[in-house]
Formats: sequence, C-alpha cells, structure tokens
Amino acid sequence: MPLMRRSAPLLATLILLAGCSAIPEAEAPRQEVRASTAFLTPIPDERQCLAALGRTQANFTPLPDQYFGAGCSTLGSVRLAGLRSDDAVLTLANLGPVACPLATAFAGWARYGVDRAARQILGSPLVRIETMGSYSCRTIAGSDRLSAHATGNAIDVSGFVLADGRRITVLRDWASDDPQTRAFFETIEQSACKRFGTVLGPNYNPAHRNHFHLERSTGRPFCR
Repeated sequence: MPLMRRSAPLLATLILLAGCSAIPEAEAPRQEVRASTAFLTPIPDERQCLAALGRTQANFTPLPDQYFGAGCSTLGSVRLAGLRSDDAVLTLANLGPVACPLATAFAGWARYGVDRAARQILGSPLVRIETMGSYSCRTIAGSDRLSAHATGNAIDVSGFVLADGRRITVLRDWASDDPQTRAFFETIEQSACKRFGTVLGPNYNPAHRNHFHLERSTGRPFCR
C-alpha cells in the first residue's frame, strides 16, 4: 500500500493546533512517497486522536511516520513535551515518540489517576513523571516477538516527583514501609489497568521491578 505525504501547510497547521481541541478537516492531495520517512495525510481516526489529545491540554507535536526496518516503526505518533493536571503543567522525562492513542490514554492517567492520587493520598500534587522511554526497536525479553515499544505503543514509567519535593520511584518505594506510599501505588496501578490494554509492574516479574510497563494493546486486557 503506497505511503502518503502531508503537505507542508497542513503539517504546520497541525503543529500549531496540537494543543487545541480541533484539527482541520481539509486534506492535501495524496502523493506517492518512496522514502523511509513520510508525512501522512491524516485519516479521520488520526484527526480524531489528535483532537482528543489536544482536548487534554497536552503540549505535543505530531511526528512524521518513520519505518526503521526489522518491523520497527513509529506511525501516527507524537512527541509529548508536557501534560496537564487539574491546575498545573506536568513535565515528563526521557519520553520519545508515542503513538497518539497511547499518548491520549497516558494524559488521562497522569491527570485523573496519578495526580489526584498524589493529592488525596500523599498530600501533594504531582509535577513530574519520570520514564525509561517509549519507542525502542527491540523484542520482548526471552522471545523473538517484537515488543510494543518497537512501534511506540508502550511507555515505561519509573517514578514521580511531587510539588513538595518528594521523589517516589517504583524501584525504591514499591514495597515501602509507609502505608500511604503503598496505597498510592495500588491506586495508580488500578487506574492504569482501566486505561491501558497491558500493564506490567513489579508483581509481574523481576524485569519490571523498577517500572510500570503501560501498553496500548487490543484483545483481552492483561494487568499484573
């Protein structure tokens, strides 16, 4: 199936409106592209996703579709520069390209799951989410199957910074002696399981002892 290119004016408009709640309806003429990098004319689902992400007040930029070989690609992805809580900007660390639907779910989880849990349980708002990245051309450990990271459909979250200066990490604090910290982790994990197709944490296996793996996936949800 031939790849398609977004016209420069349309791309500029998308970037300008990335933080807004509307994406232009007009489409540029479709042209065949043979390069490994292409700007695709947004199909309706993509426009709807960008609009939904804009409504979260996230700070993001749509990215060109890229194919890296070996089955690895970033299609319909964005670069997230920041998210919104109820009343503040949430910064992000170490995050690369993220598929738009995953970015939208992540924005909702950050605001309604993590920030509100931090306020209600720990007594301080969230200001920063630390990650171990998103896109990475690799297979699932111990198998020859591509990881969801190979298409920008997974984010590994390692820690959180609160407004009062506390830094809470999965590695150090998952099994904390503090009952409030444990309640915080339990709450945000349950929230994640409602928003993502696959959620893996320290209870899953030793490889996830230091992060939550949040994945956009279809089929039966898996949360452990």
